[in-house]
Amino acid sequence: MKSMIKATATTLIVSAAIAMAQVAGAQEVTQTTTTTQATGDISDFSGDSFVIRSETGPVTYHYTKRTTVVDENGRPLSISVMKSGLPVTVFYSRDGDNMEVSRVVVKRPAGEIEKRESTTTTTTTEH
Repeated sequence: MKSMIKATATTLIVSAAIAMAQVAGAQEVTQTTTTTQATGDISDFSGDSFVIRSETGPVTYHYTKRTTVVDENGRPLSISVMKSGLPVTVFYSRDGDNMEVSRVVVKRPAGEIEKRESTTTTTTTEH
């Protein structure tokens, strides 16, 4: 019985040593994502992408559910403010030929954007 316990203990110790050696020998894989920024005016906005026209020409960027849109003061905005002619800075990472946007900074404060989008209705009555 004692020899069986010793054999089992030895087997467990050897198994643990092998497992630790495998963990120590495992390579750690790190993925580095580089975020780049671009500034320009939106010239087209549709579906899940928009085009920014800048000094270097038009470039198409793609946004996702993780993309955040903020004004220059960092206040969150709805993606619905994205319209042609709006000056923005985009922060994106490249995935092959695809430019995936993580953040859009609209170059106008939220108050000014809301004022430009408001509708005023005037009712006049004639006597």
